[in-house]
Amino acid sequence: MKLFVLLMMIGSFLNAETFTLGSDTLKEKLTKQEEYQGFGCSGENKSPELHWSGIPAGTKSFAVTVFDPDAPTGKGWWHWLVVNIPANVTQLPQNASATHHLPAGAIETVTDFGKPGFGGPCPPKGDKAHRYIFTVYALGIEKLPVTPDTAPQEVDALIKKHALAHASLLSYYQRP
Repeated sequence: MKLFVLLMMIGSFLNAETFTLGSDTLKEKLTKQEEYQGFGCSGENKSPELHWSGIPAGTKSFAVTVFDPDAPTGKGWWHWLVVNIPANVTQLPQNASATHHLPAGAIETVTDFGKPGFGGPCPPKGDKAHRYIFTVYALGIEKLPVTPDTAPQEVDALIKKHALAHASLLSYYQRP
């Protein structure tokens, strides 16, 4: 029994190692193109193109999140949560949120901006550069039981409960 559990853990680890996230538009530093429009920011608020590969066996759907752990809230800031992306989808085009080019069945849930959809970076003026963690999760469930108004912390907990693997990209943004 112990050997079986160990082999399962190694198999999960190997699957997680091959699952990767990439982007043709996301760079190390975010730009005005991604910056939020509002709260004193004047960016274009375009979500970046994202694509993933090395999908783990048993994947039934995907979720994508963007989180800023450096936000001065004491709990970070959720910028984007997309769930119920079908298992046969391996890419989100640039500006998918605003142009409604998400896959059929995918749901954007409320962010810390108070509404569903991509909300780009908008750190306080003069603050240090913030980290923005873009993550795709391979889920072992076809549909998470959420609605567009489900709180980000609840969505995050459900994603992590059903995650088989995840892959992330890190970008930075700082306002002068």
